Amino acid sequence: MLFKKATTAKVNVKLVKEIARGKRTEVLAKLHASEEGLTSVEADRRKEEFGPNEIAKTSNDSKLRFLAEAFITPFTIVLLILAVLSFFTNYVFEPASSKDLSTVIIMVVMVLISGITSFIQNVRTSDAVNSLLGMVSVTTNIRRDGKDQELPTKDVVVGDIINLAAGDMVPADMRLLQSKDLFCSSSSLNGESNPVEKIATQGPRIGHEDEYLDYPNVLYEGTTIVSGAGKGVVFATGSDTVFGKLAADLSKNKVKETSFDVGIKEISKLLLTMTAIIAPLVFIINGMTKGNWLEALIFAIATAVGLTPEMLPVIVTSNLVKGSVEMSKHGTIVKKMNSIQNFGAADILCTDKTGTLTQDRVVLERHYDLDLHETKQVLELSYLNAYYQTGMKDLIDKAVIEAAGDELDVNEIQRDYNKIDEIPFDFKRRRMSVVVANSDQKHGEHLLVTKGAAEEMLQVCTKLETKGMILPLTEDRKAKILQRIDEMNNDGMRVLLLAYKKHPAPVGEFSVDDETDLTLSGYLAFLDPPKESAKKALTNLAADGIKVKILTGDNEAVTRAVGLQVGLNVDRAYSSNDLEGKTTDELKQMVEECDIFVKLTPEWKTRIIKLLQENGHTVGYMGDGINDAPAMKTADVSISVDTAVDIAKESADIILLHKDLGVLEKGVRIGRKVFANTMKYIKITLSSNFGNILSILIASTFLPFLPMLPLQLLILDLLYGTSCLAIPFDNVDEEYLRQPRSWSTKKLPKFMFYFGPTSSVFDVITFALLYFIVCPSLAHGNQALFIAIFHTGWFIESLWTQEMVIHALRDPKMPFLRQRAAWSVIAATFGAGIIGTLLPFSWLTKALKFGPMPLEYTFLVFGLLICYLLLTSLVKHWYLQHEQYLI
Repeated sequence: MLFKKATTAKVNVKLVKEIARGKRTEVLAKLHASEEGLTSVEADRRKEEFGPNEIAKTSNDSKLRFLAEAFITPFTIVLLILAVLSFFTNYVFEPASSKDLSTVIIMVVMVLISGITSFIQNVRTSDAVNSLLGMVSVTTNIRRDGKDQELPTKDVVVGDIINLAAGDMVPADMRLLQSKDLFCSSSSLNGESNPVEKIATQGPRIGHEDEYLDYPNVLYEGTTIVSGAGKGVVFATGSDTVFGKLAADLSKNKVKETSFDVGIKEISKLLLTMTAIIAPLVFIINGMTKGNWLEALIFAIATAVGLTPEMLPVIVTSNLVKGSVEMSKHGTIVKKMNSIQNFGAADILCTDKTGTLTQDRVVLERHYDLDLHETKQVLELSYLNAYYQTGMKDLIDKAVIEAAGDELDVNEIQRDYNKIDEIPFDFKRRRMSVVVANSDQKHGEHLLVTKGAAEEMLQVCTKLETKGMILPLTEDRKAKILQRIDEMNNDGMRVLLLAYKKHPAPVGEFSVDDETDLTLSGYLAFLDPPKESAKKALTNLAADGIKVKILTGDNEAVTRAVGLQVGLNVDRAYSSNDLEGKTTDELKQMVEECDIFVKLTPEWKTRIIKLLQENGHTVGYMGDGINDAPAMKTADVSISVDTAVDIAKESADIILLHKDLGVLEKGVRIGRKVFANTMKYIKITLSSNFGNILSILIASTFLPFLPMLPLQLLILDLLYGTSCLAIPFDNVDEEYLRQPRSWSTKKLPKFMFYFGPTSSVFDVITFALLYFIVCPSLAHGNQALFIAIFHTGWFIESLWTQEMVIHALRDPKMPFLRQRAAWSVIAATFGAGIIGTLLPFSWLTKALKFGPMPLEYTFLVFGLLICYLLLTSLVKHWYLQHEQYLI
């Protein structure tokens, strides 16, 4: 119990003990509550006083935090350092006649532009995320104003009366007031996966008062209701709950690290390494060759900034938000932004068949006795089992209740029978039972009615009822029953067996041990026809490189029948029995070769996903039930639907508003588009910056002056970075979307070494043209003018090559002829280039220390750009001879 040790000092154990030991009336009085619940006015007052029922996060998305993050970046910090240095060198230490604040003002304006742009983007992102999450909210059944209402979980306050049913997540710490066969899973608190029963009338056991997590009459936030029903009063919410105390150290919604996160970390390490090598090298070279060590230091710092893609956080976030908004238009809500990339990278989708491949509209086709005759007795017994069970009423129970309502007088059945107890369903027994008493004809005789999967039912049956006789259940009769079930399964029907037992046991003592010596009564055959859209959706997913694997608790024959109708490979199917006892290597091969897994427990679903991940796959899992939660938490990206149980929606990264693989397929393609545009920025910017740094090293070695002033270098970086803000809005080639792509920085250095030097070739040509032809013809021996013109010439050429590299490398084909960027990208890149070209001709010329440049120079740059695009296309051809993908 590591949890207990870690949190005992923080949890208000005294309060928990008082609540657990107190009498029902005492607890309600202490909390100023009543069984009729609070009024809306009182609930609002308490929420105002104590805050919403939310775990306080270590970092909240406040505008103040966004403002700090926007202005405290490597780019802005370096600009401010340079502004301070410029203030002293150009103003404080200069004589009155030479004082000049223009450089300082320009740097401060750049800080403001960069910071405000980032701040606005982050606020918009936060608003978009909150708006999307508002479309999918987990609700709680609260008694307010004298009536039961479904309200957002965050509105729960101390003193609220909460109604609980199977599939619910407990929204806050509660003292039970009523319970009815209430079984809960508290794995999020104590790691125990087996459900335990909670009983309102039982307090802490004597001698075990310190084991507060195990109190039978207390429920804690994060607990999942597996079966039964209950009612309780809230005594702690939000950060005051036991879960909230744990969340002070471990975030409640701890975001699993995706390949996206790993990729960003690897890029950061690469950049740090490069900066640590190149910046000192630039400093030393320029210090030794130019003799001005202060100027060399400032230039080295500016070079380091130039190497850093400072817009990366803004562009990545903007890209993710744009993708999530686009996905929401297609009925896909993204809960966790960093999961979008995994959504697009997934090459295997694991899912149950019910509702995904089938219509999620189960019908009770046949209610046969063992002689294959439809009888009212079988339907009546199945109705008693379905109606009186308080677990999660699934589609099968609803189908039974609906069929009975059409054929039987269910009001009379409810009058004649009273529920005594139940034995909830679990995924090992694969059956569930209710105990009822006949209050009319049989003088209160108890009857245990059980339904479940065929093999598990036959294990606990010793007799069968046929033609009014009770006969022993021999092996031959078992084989005949299984043969008939197989025949119905092959027709696509799911078959459950129904049994009963007349039992004199006293009330409250029924358990799994009572499911023995049962009398088999009949068959229940259900039909859930395949969706018409499923086959097309599976074909599209296969065309997009996604293999669908069915992980179901259903049997093999039914799953094969459905799989065959929707076009899945049904040649091979494995059950949990086939997987048991195999080595890890054998299991890894089995999960690769097979697409249908049947009769699985939640543990086996999770194990299969882990094995696929170990085989190198990015795995998505789609689920909507209690049994799906463990697998969803393990998968790289978990998908649920808006109609799912609370625990499934809480575990999901992505929620579909419609349970349809067609909706999923659209979401996958959007995820790939997000990935493509993110990788465009990262690869293009790093290779472009690397080329610039290479050019700077060459120029610093051979030129007797700095190749560009630090401020000019920073303005160049700002113009390019700003133009890149349009990349999330770029279009992506259809061919790119057909294959799943995963993050890998292993080939990033190779990409940089191929395309970085390509731009350096033209930088060196520009250096030569400027140094030997353009500058001498314009400077006429004026050294200061010579240098200013050189800086201006390289500034214009360097900016245009950086903008054009976006068009050259965004797609493998020839830019502008066979591939063209979105108009927003064209406008941003050409706009930045034109602005940069006009700067030397503007009123900022003196402040930026540009020299006079004739208009004819732009034609020279244009010619160089055409040659640059041609050479880049040639290098792309060489690169793609050894690599599968460009971006």
